Amino acid sequence: MCYDEPAMTSFADGPAARTSTARRRVIQAREDSAQTRTDVLAVEEPLEIRLYPPADQRPATMKSKPDGGPFTRVSVTMRTPGHDFELAAGFLYTEGVLRAPDDVRAISYCTDPSLDGSQQYNIVNVALRAGAGYDPERLQRNFYTTSSCGVCGKASIEAIHVRGIGPVAADGLTIDDETLARLGDALRDAQTLFAKTGGLHAAGLFDRTGRLLALREDVGRHNAIDKLVGHAFLQRRLPLRDHIVMVSGRASFEIVQKAAAAGVPIVAAVSAPSSLACDTAEAFGMTLLGFVRGPRFTVYTGAQRIRLRGRASAADAE
Repeated sequence: MCYDEPAMTSFADGPAARTSTARRRVIQAREDSAQTRTDVLAVEEPLEIRLYPPADQRPATMKSKPDGGPFTRVSVTMRTPGHDFELAAGFLYTEGVLRAPDDVRAISYCTDPSLDGSQQYNIVNVALRAGAGYDPERLQRNFYTTSSCGVCGKASIEAIHVRGIGPVAADGLTIDDETLARLGDALRDAQTLFAKTGGLHAAGLFDRTGRLLALREDVGRHNAIDKLVGHAFLQRRLPLRDHIVMVSGRASFEIVQKAAAAGVPIVAAVSAPSSLACDTAEAFGMTLLGFVRGPRFTVYTGAQRIRLRGRASAADAE
């Protein structure tokens, strides 16, 4: 079962990856009628991320593991298939396992014929290059990925600092309210899977003019962010100092901490942020906006980056 390391491959997902939508016959009830129709659903399946350390750093015990060969099972997440390599790379980067694209020798699917058919393309192998930093103790610890990690908010923020993530660069990025007003429509117009299923989160990457550069969708909002960050990571575009990230739902701690890892100075959300998301954004010098819906929005942190019409900055509105 994929005992061997993956061979060198492109970082782009292969054409045979699993579908992101499924069809199901349903009964749709109306006020005075009911009919049978075909509905389109977003696929939700597990993705296992396996990490292959460099051969020169592989412990002897790992070479003879009876349950899967020379790799470490890093994570299993429920996701919508699509951009799986970016998801794996983004997750490993935002959790501090990967530091640069040159750490990665290959990314591939595990499609061993002995696997059950339902598991095909649900395992991603990430192989590290010789010389890449590999800390097995880090992999044995729990990742700080959600605000329900069992510790207080202060400890969660401190854990990000410990991983080496610092405040975002003070690069002078500012955007006006007219640019913010365009983000939501651009995000919705690009959500092709949401238009079909109505059941996916989205994360969009914008430049300072409000132009959409990339969008990723997933049943998990944290997966959508990981896919977006993984895309930038593999394209060698990090840190994203001159960019805006917008998410289709609420802004949670995990959204902000992943954006901080990518160096994003401005995070906008269609819905509300959590208190810990605000605390994290403030700690890392980020601008966090909620309820961004057309001309309406709320600035929670980093008001100096937002310009209102007729005012020098959002801070003047206080």
